[in-house]
Parts: sequence; C-alpha cells; structure tokens
Amino acid sequence: MKKKWTALLLTGAMALSLTACGGQTTTPSSGSSGESGSGDAAYTVGICQLAPHDALDAATQGFKDALTEALGDQVQFKEGNAGGEANNCTTIIDGFLSEGVDLILANATASLTAAASATADIPILGTAITNYGVALNLDSTEDKVLGGNISGTSDLAPLDQQAQLLQEMFPDEEKVGLLYCSAEPNSVFQVDTIQGYLEDMGYTCTQYAFTDVNDLASVTQTACDNSDVIYIPTDNTAANNTETIANVVLAAGVPVIAGESGICSGCGVATLSIDYYELGQITGQMAAKILTGEEDVSEMAIAYDTTLSKLYNADNCNALGITVPEGYEPLA
Repeated sequence: MKKKWTALLLTGAMALSLTACGGQTTTPSSGSSGESGSGDAAYTVGICQLAPHDALDAATQGFKDALTEALGDQVQFKEGNAGGEANNCTTIIDGFLSEGVDLILANATASLTAAASATADIPILGTAITNYGVALNLDSTEDKVLGGNISGTSDLAPLDQQAQLLQEMFPDEEKVGLLYCSAEPNSVFQVDTIQGYLEDMGYTCTQYAFTDVNDLASVTQTACDNSDVIYIPTDNTAANNTETIANVVLAAGVPVIAGESGICSGCGVATLSIDYYELGQITGQMAAKILTGEEDVSEMAIAYDTTLSKLYNADNCNALGITVPEGYEPLA
C-alpha cells in the first residue's frame, strides 16, 4: 500500500505548482534557512516555504505562533525559503529528512509536492494549497487525502462568491480577462472554475496565461487590450510580481479583481479573501494534535479558514475612478 501511495505522489510531483497570498511577517530571505526554538525541544518541525511574499509569510507565522502556544519550548523549527524556485523545495525537504524532523509544514504547492515525493512516513501538513487533489494529481475528495501521511489547510475562497463580487463591482462590463500562470495547476483549476460562474452571469471570458515572469508584462498588456476587467486567482507568480502587473493595468485603466488580499494590495481594486495568518494558525493546531499523538495525519480532514472579507484597494480605486459599494473594508 505504501509503495502504491508513494508512486501516486511521485506522479503528482510532476505537476509542480504554487499558490496563494495576504498579511505581513518576516521569513528567511530567498533560498535561505534558519532555526528557532530550544535545542532541547521534544519535537522538531521543518518549514518549507516556496517564496517570501505576504500571504505565505503570514501563513508561516500563524503556524509557528499556534504551535508554540500549544507546545511551548517543546518544539523547535527548522525553516527554509525556496525563493520562488520550485527546485529549491526539494533541497530543503531533503535536508529536513537528513535531520530527522518529526513533521513537515509545506507552505504552497511546490513545497507540498516536493515533500510528498520525498517521504511517505513523516507527517506532512500543507498550507496555502488551493486543492490537494489537483496539487498532487490524485483522485481524491477535497475533504481528505486518503491513506497517506498528508493533510493540511486550503486557501480556496468560494469562487462563486468571488464571481458575485466581480459582478457587484462591475455589473455593466462585458469582457473579463482571466490572467494566471500556466505553470500553476491550482491557478488553472481556479480560472476554469470561475469562468463557468462568470459566463453564467453573462460575461464573455477569455483566458490569458503567462508561463513565467518573462512574459508576464506582455500577456497582461494583451489582456488589458481585450478586457473590461481582469480577474487574477491566488497565483504565486502573480503575487511575487504585482508591481509588474500594476504598471500595465493602471496605465491601461483596467481594474483587477484579485483572488486574495496580497495580490489586491499590489495591483487590484477589490477581493474576497481569507486570512492567511488564521489559515496558518489552523494548520499549527493540527500539527500540535499530530505531534502529541492526539490525531493521526492520515485521518485528518483538509481544513479551511471560513473568515472571508470584502476588501478594496483605496489607492487603485481612486486612480481608476471606481466607487466602491457599501460593505467593503479598505486594505490595511
């Protein structure tokens, strides 16, 4: 059974992707590693974070805070940041295995797939993962990764409600451009899903996929030339390059509805977003139960942050002359 599970995960690892964003903390710099906690701690937890941006930073900090609150100085952390390079996740995870960590936090999809392909024994918790079945290329429900050593939290906000937010903000527009990184399977999943909701509302949708940062500006410009409004899902490449997107969309006068608050704060006008710090805290509480033997990771359901906020970017709304409906809060 274990060999079969490992083979499935190795297959899933071929579909490397990233995901998600919103909040502010500090993490080690790109490609770096660090250690915190007591050297005499009973438990050692490895944290592999894909990239240093607000959402993932917040999830990591929430995880550490919740686990420290639960276990105090019984836990120490070994941290690695891949600097946005998926291949670095494998190196970081291999280091955790050689050090014999008791649990791995995989922050973003590339971290999860690297951890899943490296071990079928050490408990793995993901966070900032949109859909575990998509991320791991598995035929599984969204509720639980069955039969293995993986669980965690999802950062998927209700896509039907995000479509409703776009309609509420721009009821008279017709053409929606869906901008995303084609290298991120969870971004593809989100765009395909929300397109159905938007088309049911009467919008004409066109997908604009960029492969990496090198063609991001040109694809964004094409989207602006052919769209009344743009939607960007929780996408790590977009989150790491919001300034590039903002330079194009603001000059073109095209508003962006974002899948989460980090992207919105950089280049968007509004979002319906979860709280990534709270998502990390939920994951930390799960980790405490696993480490103390209270629960088995293979039996733990995927958890969600159900706190959703309608947020708007005041500067970008003012720049584009957009009047925000009632019920929205300004981004901090």
